[in-house]
Amino acid sequence: MNIYKEILLEHYRQPRNRGELAHADFSSGMHNPSCGDSVSFQGLVVQKHLVKLMFTGQGCVISQAAASMLSELAEQKKIDEVMALDASAIGTMIGMELGPTRLKCALLPLEALQKGLLGLNKEKGAESAGSCKGNEGSSRTSK
Repeated sequence: MNIYKEILLEHYRQPRNRGELAHADFSSGMHNPSCGDSVSFQGLVVQKHLVKLMFTGQGCVISQAAASMLSELAEQKKIDEVMALDASAIGTMIGMELGPTRLKCALLPLEALQKGLLGLNKEKGAESAGSCKGNEGSSRTSK
């Protein structure tokens, strides 16, 4: 077994940042109907930085491990940095070649996270840029 597969299995078996976040500033989820995978993120944002990120979900090793890995990668980053992540960044994070079907599994967490941050940015467009607090208590998770 190569090192990347071992890392994926480690994140699947012992996911980081798994759970629900009370008083989240945003909550967003995605579901892939073709395979049944689902991932939801909740996060706290302070001064355009993602200071806390939690996820819930179910599905294959790749989607759930990618959610765990992404939660570690994205936490403490600026929203703009997280929004700039793409399929190439996820491929690098996963560390192995994925076919189109498996790539869709790996990208599901990124799509869920960016959807939540995009909604937060739209909601905050009319408010102060200093703090992105808002939408407190909202929670839409998939279990």
